[in-house]
Amino acid sequence: MAGRFDPLTRTASRGGRVDVPAPGRGPGQGGGKQRVWVSDGPLDLGLTLGPLRRGPGDPTFRVAPDGAVWKTARTPAGPATLRITGAGSGSGTGTGTGGATATAWGPGADWALDTLPALLGADDDPSAFTARHRLVHASHRRRPGLRLTRTGLVLESLIPTVLEQKVTSDEAYRAWRRLVRQYGEPAPGAAVPEGLHVMPCARTWALIPSWDWHKAGVDAKRSATIVRAARVAARLEEAAAMDLPAAAHRLEAVPGIGPWTSAETLQRSNGAADALTTGDLHLPGIVGYALAGDRDADDAAMLELLAPYAGQRHRAARLILLAGHTPPRRAPRMYRSDIGRI
Repeated sequence: MAGRFDPLTRTASRGGRVDVPAPGRGPGQGGGKQRVWVSDGPLDLGLTLGPLRRGPGDPTFRVAPDGAVWKTARTPAGPATLRITGAGSGSGTGTGTGGATATAWGPGADWALDTLPALLGADDDPSAFTARHRLVHASHRRRPGLRLTRTGLVLESLIPTVLEQKVTSDEAYRAWRRLVRQYGEPAPGAAVPEGLHVMPCARTWALIPSWDWHKAGVDAKRSATIVRAARVAARLEEAAAMDLPAAAHRLEAVPGIGPWTSAETLQRSNGAADALTTGDLHLPGIVGYALAGDRDADDAAMLELLAPYAGQRHRAARLILLAGHTPPRRAPRMYRSDIGRI
């Protein structure tokens, strides 16, 4: 729905949210462009943007000591660096009703600021969610600032998700760090934290030689999937504007991309509230244990338990994970292959 524009205050209201283009397109710190966006309800930057971080050493995402969130992106207009803080507060990761202040640098700065509301959950509708279990209700009540981010960028989420296929998180994070630092580029902007990078473009991903995939610990199956995706990147990026079934179909047309990978990608690129991750090693057991005391639940049992949350199953699963009610470990951790050391 189009917003209402007030020429006196120069603010546009969209569903109770206020966008402030003045000084929202004015100069920010260090020569960057700035925008202020005000939410109509609580906003927790840490919970909302946290899924975009791929491990503690992610070279594309950083939380500074002052609480500011730094994020890079390869936008359709070019590389961009975004610094986000809670509006009206010194903390970038806390919960509040002030929304956020963002400063952007680089050729993609305008694109990054234009899509800032979606990144912070403006397209999400938490009111559509109704808790059906006591644990989910308690988790939801404790996290009023949780919003589902929508980056609008498919490859940005798809590539690290493919790296996470059938390996430990540590292995995937190490591969992502190495490849982005080696083939990406330093983040544009002034006073950018040291080591912050923009991920490579699609053509660069497609041209990474086999030995560098190997050094990064990425097997031939995953690297081939990324190369195939990079070669049709323009078609995959179109999925960011599609509904969930069509977007999943578009991604899964690429060999090597299945329901697990498409769901994990579309949760971030499209803010898909119903993109439930199936085929996961741990999630069915966690959901089964939390909702029915069944630590041996499989995908079918998980789908049955989450059926009352149709349309919001990803949000429900996220709230269950945040509740921390997980079954006790009774098996060894997943074996770490680490082919990069062979």
